[in-house]
Amino acid sequence: MMRSLAWYQLREEIEDFLYLEADLLDQRRFKDWLDLLAEDLIYFMPMRRNVKFGQHAERENTKQGEGISWFDEDKWTLGKRVEQILTGVHYAEEPLSRVTHMVSNVRLLDVRPSVEDAQEVTAGCRFLVYQNRIEYENFTFVGRRTDELRRVGTSWQIARREIILEQNVLLAKNLSIFF
Repeated sequence: MMRSLAWYQLREEIEDFLYLEADLLDQRRFKDWLDLLAEDLIYFMPMRRNVKFGQHAERENTKQGEGISWFDEDKWTLGKRVEQILTGVHYAEEPLSRVTHMVSNVRLLDVRPSVEDAQEVTAGCRFLVYQNRIEYENFTFVGRRTDELRRVGTSWQIARREIILEQNVLLAKNLSIFF
């Protein structure tokens, strides 16, 4: 991809969007966060397996729509999770977790139809999510994401998110947070 001024401006725009999303989640503004999601959203986090050398590409991550995964959701199911949390009687989020999302290494992987007229962008990034529950439960999630973003007016919406955790055993008691 040619790195023109327009490319750098687009990357900054995408970075700002992802940072805004992290802030909304950290501030527990879940309804505002839902507005960043496309109606046809795919939100997927495969489970990871330890596999023999040479089988990583084929077998390390579970496949969407096949078997089990940590998340294989859409906007409706994420909305229901938000509604449940906001009742104040959600066992896994009462009291609410304190969460910090850190996003870095944002890259533009694909831009359609062009950098100058970007309507769809595939972006890759790394993340670190820190969660503190009650007094003593601390969990750290580290990984990478691939997001397909779609321009809507003057902003963006997330049309697809694939989340890859760099661990195959989760020590957290639940996955009530959003990535």
